[in-house]
Amino acid sequence: MRVLITGGAGFIGSHLCDRFLRDGHRVVAMDNLITGSQDNIAHLAGNRSFEFIYHDVSNFIHVPGSVDAVLHFASPASPLDYLRYPIQTLKVGALGTHNALGHALAKGARFLLASTSEVYGDPLEHPQAESYAGNVDPVGPRGVYDEAKRYAEALVMAYHRQHQMDTRIVRIFNTYGPRMRLDDGRVVPNFIGQAIRGEALTVYGDGSQTRSFQYIDDLVEGVVRLLRSDFVEPVNIGTTREISILDLAKIVNRVADNRAAIVYADGSRIDGDPQTRRPDTSRAREALNWRPKVELEHGLEWTLDYFRSVLGHAR
Repeated sequence: MRVLITGGAGFIGSHLCDRFLRDGHRVVAMDNLITGSQDNIAHLAGNRSFEFIYHDVSNFIHVPGSVDAVLHFASPASPLDYLRYPIQTLKVGALGTHNALGHALAKGARFLLASTSEVYGDPLEHPQAESYAGNVDPVGPRGVYDEAKRYAEALVMAYHRQHQMDTRIVRIFNTYGPRMRLDDGRVVPNFIGQAIRGEALTVYGDGSQTRSFQYIDDLVEGVVRLLRSDFVEPVNIGTTREISILDLAKIVNRVADNRAAIVYADGSRIDGDPQTRRPDTSRAREALNWRPKVELEHGLEWTLDYFRSVLGHAR
């Protein structure tokens, strides 16, 4: 296949580039580098099966030649990023998805949308199954991301129904691993950065809020299986191991051998921060035969090694 990956220089997008190239496909990565980085794809320079196009997908998309699949992963994804770029986040969810769908339609390509567990908002149903419509505040600070993804899902299904397009939707739960930015504001790089520096880890509130953290390799495997499947409805990809933020801090300190304490800050870092988050992955197990394989402690060790190498290189 020849695959177009929007957001291809981002954390998840760059790992998808690696996977499709490793599987023998040709890859076109498209990114405007607002939150992505060419460092994430620098190792692919010189690969004759790889091409990078600097472009904002909120504008019209045209890739010469055949395209067999479009994976739309372009969007700010961390709270600090989409609060910094609220209008760009809404535009890439709406206009960017429309442009990517239009390009896939013109090329006769299969289309996969990267959606998010944020479509469930601060859930009143636990765990969250794909049938749950969510509890989202459209005018809250997180609404620019939540509603952009909800609209994108609706647009994908409209193209599927009206144009009989071959479409897929993946709802991604908290994912971590190499190539995250230490300053992107998400809890895993926050904790790892503090632990590497020997600082106390900062927990907001009492740390009882929960998340389910999956390693990047497990997510990529789920995305590839979904793209190859015939399943059209949204599919949760995430781990069912739910953990409190306080327990995560303790594990990071242990894995990093950080002797510093854990300190508490009032409230949440971002208003509207969900209190619980755990996917029902029955659909992924049944439709894709997918299950996460990487244990949290192992994934954190590999992520720590990555950040230590990055900081050592920077020094």
